[in-house]
Amino acid sequence: MDVVRLRESLAEQGVTVLFKVGAERLSDGTKPWTFVASGTPFRDDLLVRTDAVSLEACLRVCLPQLRELGVVILD
Repeated sequence: MDVVRLRESLAEQGVTVLFKVGAERLSDGTKPWTFVASGTPFRDDLLVRTDAVSLEACLRVCLPQLRELGVVILD
């Protein structure tokens, strides 16, 4: 998946996206990647968020949730 294209598409829909990898969690062997999405398409200040072992794992969890909320995800 083209992550840059995904982020641009989400931003065009009013979704703010943050991908983060934490050095401390990476060295601890825990889930170092975080994905957070927020913005105008969501009600009640809802966040879509997960921590996972990889960016791909974050996307597997969060993209279906975003689709359920009516966000268009480009394949």
